[in-house]
Amino acid sequence: MPELDATQWILAVIVGLFLGFTKTGVAGMNILVVPLMAMIFPARESVGALLPMLIVGDIVAVAYYRKHAVWRHVLPLLPWVMAGMPLGFLALKYLDNETMKVVLGVLVLSLIGLRVVRGRLGEWLDRTLPKAWWFIALVGLLAGFATGLANAAGSIMSVYLLTQGLPKKEFVGTGAVFYMIVNLVKLPVYTWLGIVTVGSLTLNGCLVPAILVGAVLGILLLPKIPQALFTWLIVILAAAASIRMMLS
Repeated sequence: MPELDATQWILAVIVGLFLGFTKTGVAGMNILVVPLMAMIFPARESVGALLPMLIVGDIVAVAYYRKHAVWRHVLPLLPWVMAGMPLGFLALKYLDNETMKVVLGVLVLSLIGLRVVRGRLGEWLDRTLPKAWWFIALVGLLAGFATGLANAAGSIMSVYLLTQGLPKKEFVGTGAVFYMIVNLVKLPVYTWLGIVTVGSLTLNGCLVPAILVGAVLGILLLPKIPQALFTWLIVILAAAASIRMMLS
């Protein structure tokens, strides 16, 4: 198991709580999980350490929301995602840790920008893009690259799912089945790349309780949290964590 100091353990537990919460509650907190994890480990290793934790969260989310998944919004996307993932894997294999910090930071900040654009152009997106093949292809390729490189497809998928006009439970359920499929595909590749190891899996096992607690909190507390305030807090924290990672 990697040797962590007290501060790193606290951050790791927070990551587990946030990850569980975003899987069953407010989609988008994963935008904060990625830079926080990269503050604990070197950027490349953080991606491998995070993947098994994501899969645990996916299993819980699918178990709870599987009846609400809308498969017609997942299946057209998957071929494009699978085409984009190898590009992310190649970048992950050949970039060093310092370069990865910059790439991860820029990627997360770009995803925050997507959130702002989505908020300003949401009505236009809802009206023109949901069934456009080129939009599905673009989202799939970007999501595949982002998830292959840094487990960071969450905000891209949020844009896509929001354009489909899904109610809350269908939104979460559809995202859950998508993420579980994609993350399970990535697991053997990350193992082959040497960033999912016995040591990282041991750490992941220690953090399962935090993930489960976060998932339960997501289910119970989501209706009570003001969405607008919560979203802005996550955006601000994600931007701050990304900038700190890029400058460290």
